[in-house]
Amino acid sequence: MNRRTFLAASAAALAAPSVGRTQGTRLLRFIPQADLVVLDPIWTTAYVTRNHGFMVFDTLYGQDGTYKASPQMVAGHVIENDGKLWKLTLRDGLKWHDGEKVLARDCVASIQRWGKRDAFGQALLAATDELSAPDDKTIQFRLKKPFPLLPDALGKSPSLMPAMMPERLARTDAFTQITEVVGSGPYRFVAKDRVPGAKAAYERFADYVPRADGKPDWTAGPKIAHFDRVEWTTITDASTASAALQSGEQDWWDYATADLLPLLREAKNLKVAVQDPSGQMAMMRFNFLNPPFNNPAIRRALLGAVSQQDVMTAVATDDPSMSHTPTGFFCPGTPMASDVGLSALTGRRDYDKVKRDLKAAGYNGEKVVLLAATDFPVLKAMSDVVADMLQRSGMNVDYIATDWGSVNQRRVKKEPVEQGGWSAFCTAWAGTDMLTPAGELALRTNGANAWIGWPDIPRIEALREAWFDAPDLAAQQEVARDIQAAAFEELPYLPLGQYLQATAYSTKLTGVLNGFALFWNVRKEA
Repeated sequence: MNRRTFLAASAAALAAPSVGRTQGTRLLRFIPQADLVVLDPIWTTAYVTRNHGFMVFDTLYGQDGTYKASPQMVAGHVIENDGKLWKLTLRDGLKWHDGEKVLARDCVASIQRWGKRDAFGQALLAATDELSAPDDKTIQFRLKKPFPLLPDALGKSPSLMPAMMPERLARTDAFTQITEVVGSGPYRFVAKDRVPGAKAAYERFADYVPRADGKPDWTAGPKIAHFDRVEWTTITDASTASAALQSGEQDWWDYATADLLPLLREAKNLKVAVQDPSGQMAMMRFNFLNPPFNNPAIRRALLGAVSQQDVMTAVATDDPSMSHTPTGFFCPGTPMASDVGLSALTGRRDYDKVKRDLKAAGYNGEKVVLLAATDFPVLKAMSDVVADMLQRSGMNVDYIATDWGSVNQRRVKKEPVEQGGWSAFCTAWAGTDMLTPAGELALRTNGANAWIGWPDIPRIEALREAWFDAPDLAAQQEVARDIQAAAFEELPYLPLGQYLQATAYSTKLTGVLNGFALFWNVRKEA
């Protein structure tokens, strides 16, 4: 029997010895959306790693449910020199999990590492003349020009999270994974208890000092850990996960699949909720380095083939309250969203015309390697619909069915498909990742420094800079419309629609926060 299949089918057996080892402790049992393959929240955008990151690492600022930034690790800040000098002061009592004090130079190194990868971080560092630690508690930014969004950048909750880590780890190259997990957050990672493909474990960090003010709201406010231990058990089969939750063997299932929601809602011992009202924005990401999607005309031809409604039906079933189409390049219902270019996604899908357009664009039957995460139900559903779309368009599709962790590992490869490379994959970002050009990593088009896929579109980059310089909301919205128009011309990715992702947990749990899977403030009744 395949090892992964065995582990998924044996989830209850895996959980049983864990309970025995932790008798007398306050234990939370959690089923993550996918296996935790990558432990470095700066190296990958995968949300399972982001969620792990917020357990272990803290951030200088937090973000509440209105997307407002507030101090978290910092006690506060002062702004001088007409907005071009920021001094951030660390609050008292901060310690790393190895017992060392958190120092400003640790945070400076962490910001520099994160800023090499994250879209918002890249913008902040581009506006910075000097980032320094004049003393152990002060982080200082000398800016080229005012950057009023500085707290928003350092407090963002979407990937890539601005995780603070000790300087010795933060000096790791931003494109190389850290080899040790040491943060200053409310839980510490228990490396010895990790079983790849099956389990991850965390213990409450006794020396963590929560903020004394505010209220817990998303990643803002006090982070109070009420569990001695949190165990993540990877269960890739949705029916097995649902059964484990209903029987009480597990307490919380992060990404409950849409087809099982009616059953879960009927269970009196469970609660089903949508934690993030901004939903998930689905997309097909292209590889700009290799044929055929290095050709913009070939990418554009697929606008006539994609049916966002078909993708959303596969992901969110036919419940109209759980999805929205058509969608563009910003989260629907938010200030930067518009209807520019959406007409290309509506109307009858004409595959004969798409075939003609592809031929005219120069498509000559090149292999399209589509990476599909079969252990991630929503991504599997997207991939199936997209594969069918590409095949009906006459493309030569090589459907690579593998696990999400392997997708994450392979998609960083820049080699041609004949050497283990790739052409496209499907993924989804929280709507909070796609509110503005500042933080939307998938909309960075700065070539080698862009997110995987590496689009090089100077026009969109120039418009992004103009957005930062826009004097007011109306001006920002106008630039965002221009960005969306350019994006529909060049297609850094193909938008596939918006859906709401439900989570399910035991009614014995209280204090579950909105946003995403956060493990502070949560309690469990006996």
